[in-house]
Amino acid sequence: MAEELATTEPPAPAADMPLLRIDAVVKKFGGFTAVDKLSLDIRAGEFFALLGPSGCGKTTLLRMLAGFETPDAGRIVLNGKDIARVLPHQRPVNMMFQNYALFPHLSVRDNIAFGLKRANMPRPQIDTRVAEMVALVKLEGLERRKPDQLSGGQKQRVALARSLARRPQVLLLDEPLAALDKKLRESTQAELIQLQRRLGMTFVIVTHDQEEAMTVADRIGVMDSGRLEQVATPRQLYEAPSSRWIAEFVGDINMLEGQIENREQHRLSIATRDAGTIVAAEPRQPLTKTTICVAVRPEKIKLSRRGPVSEAAGAIPMNRLEGVVIEVNYLGGLTTYKVKLDGGAILRASMANTARLEMDAYNASQRVTAWFAPDDCVVLER
Repeated sequence: MAEELATTEPPAPAADMPLLRIDAVVKKFGGFTAVDKLSLDIRAGEFFALLGPSGCGKTTLLRMLAGFETPDAGRIVLNGKDIARVLPHQRPVNMMFQNYALFPHLSVRDNIAFGLKRANMPRPQIDTRVAEMVALVKLEGLERRKPDQLSGGQKQRVALARSLARRPQVLLLDEPLAALDKKLRESTQAELIQLQRRLGMTFVIVTHDQEEAMTVADRIGVMDSGRLEQVATPRQLYEAPSSRWIAEFVGDINMLEGQIENREQHRLSIATRDAGTIVAAEPRQPLTKTTICVAVRPEKIKLSRRGPVSEAAGAIPMNRLEGVVIEVNYLGGLTTYKVKLDGGAILRASMANTARLEMDAYNASQRVTAWFAPDDCVVLER
């Protein structure tokens, strides 16, 4: 049975059914609840990311999908079958570990072939499959090397090839790029995306790196304290966070507390304590509180010595906030600024460096106008 699950192509799930359904799963370690009644659907052919801070439960959830941990409650349904209590080697799921877990005494070829031999695949088929995997991850010529003769990036490719060799329905990746340097990590991210699209396989990656999750994933599930806080596409997650915690966790953001003073033409006038009155677009979901938070991403805020160009007649007025630049950080493609407003709040702004020199730059101690549109604001209740 294990060989059949590992080496044959499974029937595709029904069009209206997810490939993987996690249904009210609970996992406790003593008195600590690592995963708390978590439910999630993952579609066939999807690249899904579990994102969250250390200790949020994402790796525990991945280990339950792999079969290394058993849920205390709930179901894990893969292609219509509950696999929550199926042994790891008997489920059509493979896991690529953060430390790669390569066998140091085995060659590249034998590391890739290890799972196939355990599944009693005939030798000619093993040779064919290993050759396919070596070509897939571009390791030609390195088949006889041992892991200690490989670079970090090459070890990562061997581990990936070994995970893919048994053709799992779902490939689980536990922070697989954490040990790579920035340049290699970025190139490997691109290769992972291309590989996943080429194979049409379902990938589930665990990471604490927001940029990595937003780069590789079709959808992201953000976890905290064992629960899913939001599941969305990278753009939705960044532009429309469902809570203040999500907004602050994903990317950089300015938060301004205030109270709603007026509603008019789908616009809210919000009196803030340290930034005066801000006009924001009214959210689609009805608000139940008058005390709220206005969130604005730094790249939405423009700086000017004289404020924005005058709006056309009838146009929605911009928010204009006066202040002084107190910090400047040049980062190559963009420059970040901290501006202390006259009301006391500190805003962070980031602007692309479109000129070669400092024609559009601002200096510390310089007075500026920070401006942004009502539609640039996200209104959050929690």
